[in-house]
Amino acid sequence: MTESEFLDLSDSVFAKIEAALDDSELDVDTLLSGNVLEIEFEDRSKIIVNRHSANQELWIAARSGGYHYRLLDGVWQSTREAGEFFADLSQAISAHAQEKFRF
Repeated sequence: MTESEFLDLSDSVFAKIEAALDDSELDVDTLLSGNVLEIEFEDRSKIIVNRHSANQELWIAARSGGYHYRLLDGVWQSTREAGEFFADLSQAISAHAQEKFRF
């Protein structure tokens, strides 16, 4: 995948996250700045989602830890464990918001 393709794909991931949070009833603020999407919760905790172009990976930083994902067969799979990006991000958002959240 070219860098341009990666950037387009990751832009669509960021847009999906923002749209899902906007459509939810969660009290969160999002800030997209370059390669970083910050999700700030009512208690001021944050989840950081960023893209690492050199490795063509998406990263999540949350209270529960840091996670890396690479696109494999059309799915953003964890590079370290058996996790999937949107499922893992849903869990992190649910934990921070203390409410159930799903994409």
